[in-house]
Amino acid sequence: MIRYLKLSNVGPAADMELEFGSRLNLLTGDNGLGKSFLLDIIWWALTRKWPAEVNAKLTAGKIALPTEKSKEYTIKFSISAASKDQEFISTFQPRTQSWSLKMGRHPNPGLVFYAMADGGFAVWDPARNYWKAQNEAGTNRPAAYVFSPKEVWDGLNREDDLCLCNGLIRDWANWQNKNGWEFNLLKKVLQDLSPDSGELLTPGELTRISLDDVRDMPTLKMPYGQDVPVVHASSGMRRIIALAYFLVWCWEEHKKAKKLIGEPLETKAVMLVDEAESHLYPSWQRKIIPAILSVMNELEHSIEVQFIASTHSPLLMASVEPQFHASSDAWFDIELLDGRVELTKRQFSRNIDAINSEITDSTFD
Repeated sequence: MIRYLKLSNVGPAADMELEFGSRLNLLTGDNGLGKSFLLDIIWWALTRKWPAEVNAKLTAGKIALPTEKSKEYTIKFSISAASKDQEFISTFQPRTQSWSLKMGRHPNPGLVFYAMADGGFAVWDPARNYWKAQNEAGTNRPAAYVFSPKEVWDGLNREDDLCLCNGLIRDWANWQNKNGWEFNLLKKVLQDLSPDSGELLTPGELTRISLDDVRDMPTLKMPYGQDVPVVHASSGMRRIIALAYFLVWCWEEHKKAKKLIGEPLETKAVMLVDEAESHLYPSWQRKIIPAILSVMNELEHSIEVQFIASTHSPLLMASVEPQFHASSDAWFDIELLDGRVELTKRQFSRNIDAINSEITDSTFD
């Protein structure tokens, strides 16, 4: 888990400093002020790879660059390891266009999930991506599993065409045909992530959508009585079913990998979600973060989860009021003041009316 992050001369502000809560962390602010940028840096600090460095198909997740090369530029962070927190200071190396890394094996932060705003996903799994050397165990193991939006649905292959993930369409269809525990877990996660309006995300019958596409296509049962192929569902539904699939796939693959190497399951996880409310209508926005926290507990009751999400939705902020605790949670607000970007750790004010969507003047004070 990440405890602390300080940026100097990196990004839109001269300095940004965040001391994270152990459980729930919220990043708010207008578009373009650095929320996604911060999530990319947190991912890098935990995994030592930028998302686009692992998967060049991504249009986002690129390496962070210094603002002014004439000044000192550093990324400082602290990670909670097995026995103690470890601190790191990284500087940018202009000749190699990279950030310096401490020699040796970096600490294990636990499972790291990243749901990106564009529909891509990434996971760093200690059972499959954490090695003393790349050729340990006689293979060139990936530094992480990073999916473009298309690869989430159609599958992820290595450069040598070794299949790393079948993708949502094939896995869902295979799980449904077997009607085993994976499919039952997927149905439970979909139910938990469904909106409160009663429109449950329920799998329908498998179908075909083209003479040229021989894959069995998953569907969703719609309230008007039709089974709609998942690729034809609304943007909000596609985002949520992709998140549900990704969480189930990551956790089940972690369990299988740990069984293969004879090690116990991880007890900690970090989950990063960029714009959790993206494409969701208001009543769904009010549910999504509590629902994700509930799902993580469903996957493994004993796992300790640190959740870091960006948002600019007042409804999403309202939804966490009953669950927000100052001892374990934190809220960071980024704003533009007199032409400068400033990040402030704020006290969580319980002044949002989640029913009427009203925000008082003191809510973001």
